Amino acid sequence: MSGFRKIEDGSVISNEHTAKWRLFSDKGREVFLQGKLDQAEKFFFSALQEAKVGFGEKDPHVASSCNNLAELFRVQKQFDKAEPLYWEAIKILEESFGPEDIRVGAALHNLGQFYLMQRKLDEADKCYERAVKIKRRVLGLNHTDYADTLYHLGTVLYLLGKEKDAEAIIQESIKILEENGMGDSITCIRRLQFLSQMYLKSNRLSEAEDVQRKVMQIMELSKGWNSMDTVIVAERLALTLQCLEARKSLLPKDHIQIAANLLHIARVAMLNSNRMRKINISEAIAEVDKAKDILHSSTRIARQVLNKLRVQKGKKQKNEASEMKRERHAALVILLQSLDALGLAETAKQELLELQGEHLPHVEAENVLLQCISSYKEFEAEKLISDSPKVKIEYLSCLRHLLSLMIDAGSKDKVTLKDLDDEIKHVEGEISDHSKHKP
Repeated sequence: MSGFRKIEDGSVISNEHTAKWRLFSDKGREVFLQGKLDQAEKFFFSALQEAKVGFGEKDPHVASSCNNLAELFRVQKQFDKAEPLYWEAIKILEESFGPEDIRVGAALHNLGQFYLMQRKLDEADKCYERAVKIKRRVLGLNHTDYADTLYHLGTVLYLLGKEKDAEAIIQESIKILEENGMGDSITCIRRLQFLSQMYLKSNRLSEAEDVQRKVMQIMELSKGWNSMDTVIVAERLALTLQCLEARKSLLPKDHIQIAANLLHIARVAMLNSNRMRKINISEAIAEVDKAKDILHSSTRIARQVLNKLRVQKGKKQKNEASEMKRERHAALVILLQSLDALGLAETAKQELLELQGEHLPHVEAENVLLQCISSYKEFEAEKLISDSPKVKIEYLSCLRHLLSLMIDAGSKDKVTLKDLDDEIKHVEGEISDHSKHKP
């Protein structure tokens, strides 16, 4: 039977042409993803012809085929062929579903991307602006597809020199992803990195640092310190920190922010050492030594801050005392992190020396980790510790590393090993209790 017949759900029974349309469309997408663009063009063109015959010249299936072919031409940079196809798709969708339909919004997004690729920014701006309005109305303010178009609009506004508007829009698109549980996704990380680049180019180094630290934390938790992606992010942050160091001549040499920056730069050196150990052991050792020197400086500054604030304690007004508490908390966290990192650096150096045939006890690493534990104990009675899971987490890390080190070294001091294990369980319990009672 020729022509169309309706079935109960209102859809159209396939005829010869509609079946071919689907076959050609699917095959075109398949070879397109394989990079076989010439074949994809033939399939998409055939799909367009079959859609016109099988569905009618102004049917949405024709719009879909126009869009597929336009996207192919965009990738091939055949812009003169692509543009009329985009507009034809939009016109058909508007006539079929109305100018505010979500399918029109998706088509406008594609056209905006087409113009953005050519740096036709005014045209791209108009497309994205309209697509954003449609998606906001249809999908709502918390939909990730709305956030995607919002982000693209932000990039266009940034390129147009409207930096303030661009920043607000891009921040909003990131917030939507985070609220949808996608804060650690590649998409969100890319948007954060773009925001960081915006800050760097406008010489807003502190804001760039904050964003890069956020990305660093995401990468560390999701991929670990040995991931190449984490290394790249860490090196980018280290460069930003070095730029900030040049700006911080007005800060005291013992400012805790400097200690935090040094700690991160040392971690980057450790990452570099880990990459080099299979290539050049001597260079790997040199990177470890560099990290150790930096960590000694970070540790020294953190101790100086704590000692200075201890002397000042009790001499300040309430608002100043609150600020002092925050600074002491930050200084203690940095001190524990630096000592823990220094212990790991000592262990790493020992492992590298063993690869060269030297076998020495892990005395230095044990001593550093014991310093970490004693630093915690020094402040344990204060609320600074009892109210801070962050400090306890850093202390727990030191305990675990020391226990692992002693077990690996074949320690027979069962009392000490049991004490360490009991302390680990005790601190884990405290952290768990705090988490349960957290409002």
